[in-house]
Amino acid sequence: MKCGVVVFPGSNCDQDCYHILKHVFGLDTEWIWHKDDVDLSGFDLIVLPGGYSYGDYLRAGAIAQFSSVMKKVIRFANSGGMVLGICNGFQVLVESGLLPGALIQNHSQKFICKTVSVRVENVSTPFSCECLEKSVLNIPIAHHQGSYFIDTDGLNQLIDNEQIVFRYSGCEGEVTGRYNPNGSVDNIAGIVNENKNVMGLMPHPERCADPAWPNLDGQLIFKSMIQSLQPGIL
Repeated sequence: MKCGVVVFPGSNCDQDCYHILKHVFGLDTEWIWHKDDVDLSGFDLIVLPGGYSYGDYLRAGAIAQFSSVMKKVIRFANSGGMVLGICNGFQVLVESGLLPGALIQNHSQKFICKTVSVRVENVSTPFSCECLEKSVLNIPIAHHQGSYFIDTDGLNQLIDNEQIVFRYSGCEGEVTGRYNPNGSVDNIAGIVNENKNVMGLMPHPERCADPAWPNLDGQLIFKSMIQSLQPGIL
């Protein structure tokens, strides 16, 4: 199984993602610089990490969508390749059109950095198949433009197609406004595309996946992808 971690100017969670894939799960993992002329057809998984690509100028992910590597990521995704976008990576996926909706400033207008609870809404995706339905994961967030927005028709389409994978919740799985840290529509924390091979989420699973840490909830997302791509490898 071969993984690629894309690095944009301003990425700052690339090392974390690389470490989890390469050193924790022992996967063949390579860096992909945003200007590299690389053939992605040999990869099984591409990760767009968190950070501030191109300084988040204009708006988060708006410039990164035009980088040369994203043309190849889009082709890779459209051909069925698995793509994971975390935080800024989610923003890039939305800006590039691989995922619907938009990510706007948190309703508090403040940067939020804390661990939150998210409820697993769909376990039939390659990113969540190792989770239990309606189970609650505790995963850190760190963002300023993390409020997911989509219009009513778009939201209904996400619901009908079972594209919502994670919702912000209480520790018992209560999905209410009280547990919505950034004002996301319908408490949405993570979604997939219609083909279920591209996922974006604002929480950082790579920050709770190293066995050196007490919280390993993020491992379930990585294990789901690995099992989906190469059953029996774990």
